[in-house]
Amino acid sequence: MYRKLRFAMSAVFGFLPSPLARLCYRWFFGYRIGRRFRIGFSLIDVSSCEIGDDVSIGHFNVFTGTKALSIGEHTGIGHLNVFRGGDEIRIGRYCEILRLNEINSIPEPDVMNEIDPRFILGDGGMLGASHKIDFTDRVEFGKRVILGGRNSSVWTHNRQMTAPVTIGDYSYVGSEIRIAPGGSIPARCIVGIGTVVTKRFDREETLIAGVPAAVVKELGDEGKFLVENKTRRDLPDDI
Repeated sequence: MYRKLRFAMSAVFGFLPSPLARLCYRWFFGYRIGRRFRIGFSLIDVSSCEIGDDVSIGHFNVFTGTKALSIGEHTGIGHLNVFRGGDEIRIGRYCEILRLNEINSIPEPDVMNEIDPRFILGDGGMLGASHKIDFTDRVEFGKRVILGGRNSSVWTHNRQMTAPVTIGDYSYVGSEIRIAPGGSIPARCIVGIGTVVTKRFDREETLIAGVPAAVVKELGDEGKFLVENKTRRDLPDDI
């Protein structure tokens, strides 16, 4: 009963102007929400929540079933994104998440190994549109990681086993990418369009592409510019 009531209250808050929604989330649910918070018609129904200053959340986003949600300052979340389940969703400072992304953890999965259901997007990270990220086990993107374009998918579980997925700092991952459980991209790499990553890679500053993925070459000046260029013009120098 309490669960249904809480969900209904969250839905009602979505109709309120941002200042009133902020107050209601703080008073009724104990969420910690910073200054100049803006939210459209969206729903936040998680066990604990901490949101920094100058965060913007657009329309028709759903945050539900997660034990701990944190969103860093100056982060923007677009429209029609779903964030569901898991022990933790941690979105860093100065991140951008565009639209139609599905970030989901299977509740109580039937697996044989220990799991760590957390999704972490490092400071300055960016997610494009229509990506699907399964964090039944840990998915961690380093700082200034870009999952660009559309329709990539990240998986941490198969039938009854899971394995975490990591993408290192400053890496750029293109459209239509598939990352299997246990896949890992090191720092300062570019992953080409349509690549299928099925294993762990360790060499930094490389172009990774193909089905299955392989190291194609070392990054030249143009590639290094892509991974080192700031993801936002207002990104602080310490990110």
